[in-house]
Amino acid sequence: MSEHIYKHIELTGSSTRSSDDAVRGAIAQAAKTVRNMRWFEVVETRGHIRDDAVAHWQVVVKIGFTLED
Repeated sequence: MSEHIYKHIELTGSSTRSSDDAVRGAIAQAAKTVRNMRWFEVVETRGHIRDDAVAHWQVVVKIGFTLED
């Protein structure tokens, strides 16, 4: 097994639909400029309540990627 060195960034994704959609949105946006993404970790989940219902999800994710030589 080869050794890997990872760097990670932390992003906050948001969605009115679901926490899963917030994660997917953050990863999709990062993919526009970050190469070699390998993993993600959800480190925080929170939401906004309006009229006694969930109105918005916010999910903080760490995205790990390998460094290029």
